[in-house]
Amino acid sequence: MNPGELLLFAVGGLANAAYLFIVAAGLSLVFGSLRVINMAHGSFYMVAALVVVVIANRLGSGLGFWTGLLVALAVAGAIGAVVEIVVLKRVYHEEHLVQLLATYAVSLIVAGAARLVFGANYRTVAAPVPGSLVLFGYHYSVYSIFMIGAAIAIGAGVWLMLFRTPLGRNIRAAVSDPELLNVSGVNVTRLFTLVFVIGAGLAGLGGVIVAPSQAVSTNGMDTDVLVLAFAISVIGGLGSIVGSLVGALIVGMVSYIGVQIPATNKFALAFVFIIMAGVLVIRPWGLFGRPEQ
Repeated sequence: MNPGELLLFAVGGLANAAYLFIVAAGLSLVFGSLRVINMAHGSFYMVAALVVVVIANRLGSGLGFWTGLLVALAVAGAIGAVVEIVVLKRVYHEEHLVQLLATYAVSLIVAGAARLVFGANYRTVAAPVPGSLVLFGYHYSVYSIFMIGAAIAIGAGVWLMLFRTPLGRNIRAAVSDPELLNVSGVNVTRLFTLVFVIGAGLAGLGGVIVAPSQAVSTNGMDTDVLVLAFAISVIGGLGSIVGSLVGALIVGMVSYIGVQIPATNKFALAFVFIIMAGVLVIRPWGLFGRPEQ
């Protein structure tokens, strides 16, 4: 394999890992802070992708895409706020199984509503950053490189929020002792809602970013990404943003390269689950996670 092919695989795999990391980071943030396994996480991703495609196709892929991005994030955040206030507040102190069933019910409701609003047709949108670069005789999508850069910027922003802002300090304190934080004057109820909205926004952002690179529809798009996001979180460790990054790199590269090689393209997803099973055997709490007390 020549350098051009290696770079082609690397760019494609990293672009695949980029949007998966953004989605998985939102899932891990919610679990790490609220201790809720959110089965509706993929719904925010799907709805945001559909919204940005519809708006971008109506207004044009340039300005329309960036306008759609803002609207899609607002829609994902608003749905997230409703879900947290109406559903999750009632099950925070229940077993994980109850939380799973509650959020799974939400995902079915959102999927049905999205199908009524957007239909079942596949939709596409042009990349807001068109063109390609030529290196070593191969063409590399500029948008793929943009996706990688966007994921780096978003990951850095999430890390800075968690470890360099008062909001992040409160979120980390809520993980350790929410009762003490509440006594200290912080409105923990409102904080939990905000964290869930941020998590939903990250899922929506992942959907917006991936929309120009693949067809978007209501036909299982939410489930597909949820499966991969959970695999990433299990490998990296639920609740760990660094773990989400490492898990996304592993899953993104393995799934992309597995699909590109004809001899393995039918088993690409199986490779991901083999890795996940191996991690669970060695470290049930993930590479960067912590055992639950």
